[in-house]
Amino acid sequence: MRILKTKRLFGKYNIGETVAAYAFMLPAFVFIITFVIGPIVISFGYAFTDYYLLKPHDIHFIGFENFRYLFSDKIMWKALFNTFQFIVMVIPLQVGTALALALLVNKKIRFNLFFRISFFAPVVMSLVVISILWMTLLNPESGLINTVLSSLGLPKQPFLASTTQVMPTIVVVSAWQGAGYQMMIFLAGLKNIPAEYYEAAKIDGSNSWQTFRNITLPCLKNVTIFIMITTLIAAFKLIVQPMVMTGGGPKNSSLTIVFYIYQTGIRYRNVGYASAITLIFTLIVAVIVLLQRRLLREEG
Repeated sequence: MRILKTKRLFGKYNIGETVAAYAFMLPAFVFIITFVIGPIVISFGYAFTDYYLLKPHDIHFIGFENFRYLFSDKIMWKALFNTFQFIVMVIPLQVGTALALALLVNKKIRFNLFFRISFFAPVVMSLVVISILWMTLLNPESGLINTVLSSLGLPKQPFLASTTQVMPTIVVVSAWQGAGYQMMIFLAGLKNIPAEYYEAAKIDGSNSWQTFRNITLPCLKNVTIFIMITTLIAAFKLIVQPMVMTGGGPKNSSLTIVFYIYQTGIRYRNVGYASAITLIFTLIVAVIVLLQRRLLREEG
């Protein structure tokens, strides 16, 4: 039986393989163009208009007026500051907690499966449900946490009602909810470290800290970079916790940039100005992610 050979394209791939590959990628391309690139292009156009949601047919080009107002908008800058404050606190806490949990469940201990399920359980729960749960626990008067503090002779804390405590509180709640997912990724990385490395370290007389510093951490470098980047991107999108738990208060101390975009575009229906904020915010996120990847690679 004669085998018909097709002309090869792109090096070693033939026409049939290339067409099949693009056919499998086509749904992803359509999804990205429709739900990612399309909205960005539309937002870019709206950013230079006075588009009001209730007047979709009365749109006027206003040039850079939205961007001029943006740089003098104190609430926007406050929301951006709150977002960066959240990022600076949540990344080390969440990544560190995830690594500690992964090291714990990686050991051969009793009830290992129970601990894995328990640590991962918050990840599959709705953020709205988690936020309501923590609101009950953190109630300044009747919450369980303040009840425990009172029984220990310690003063009750305002938590979500305090301008200084609200963001650290949201950081703890977010890290508690998200650490389980990163734990599973770290755990997969730990499983891929050859056992021979630890055996050699033990023969050389390394203690636990030396083994962790010289073997575990270097072997988890790529995993750590991935987790830090994904955690950073997720932190930039913070909206559910402050929306449900505080509404952005008190005094805008928990208002984040994504929450502010939502308020401007949906609640106040100023789509043009919300689009301008979105464009600037997208550029900031892209630059920071690229810088983070470059810095982490250089340090590695």
